[in-house]
Amino acid sequence: MDYVLLSTIGAIGMGTLALFVRMKAAKRPTSARKIILPPVFMSTGALMFLFPMFRVEFLQVIEALAIGMLFSILLIKTSKFEIRNNDIYLKRSKAFMYILVGLLLVRLVAKMILSATIDVGELGGMFWILAFGMIVPWRVAMLIEYKKLHRELQGEIKPTTV
Repeated sequence: MDYVLLSTIGAIGMGTLALFVRMKAAKRPTSARKIILPPVFMSTGALMFLFPMFRVEFLQVIEALAIGMLFSILLIKTSKFEIRNNDIYLKRSKAFMYILVGLLLVRLVAKMILSATIDVGELGGMFWILAFGMIVPWRVAMLIEYKKLHRELQGEIKPTTV
């Protein structure tokens, strides 16, 4: 079976899993740990770069990071928190689901186009960098907002009206 096809099936599976996890997360209070852990767990994927087939050129690293950071803006805009019952919850956003599906489709189309000219290992490395460049700024923004609401709950700052 083709590596591009296998990785495409994997990407669809991970995207679907992310949607379900996000919907379920909105039902329970969040914590700083729940915000920080996904990028920490994902960082172990950087071990792929120990193998030459996954290594990418410096310019490709910059390109993938820049695109990931641009995509993160959409996720940041749709990830908001609210205080309910003296706990902090992630607000449900219908737009988030569409944005996540849209980003997945853009990624799949890009992979199909780029796989004709870029080696599959190198492409895998680039897409990991893109995803990491997207999740880190998103989660940092979430953590900043969470900490602000947490201080508000503790009575350290006055509530803001949104």
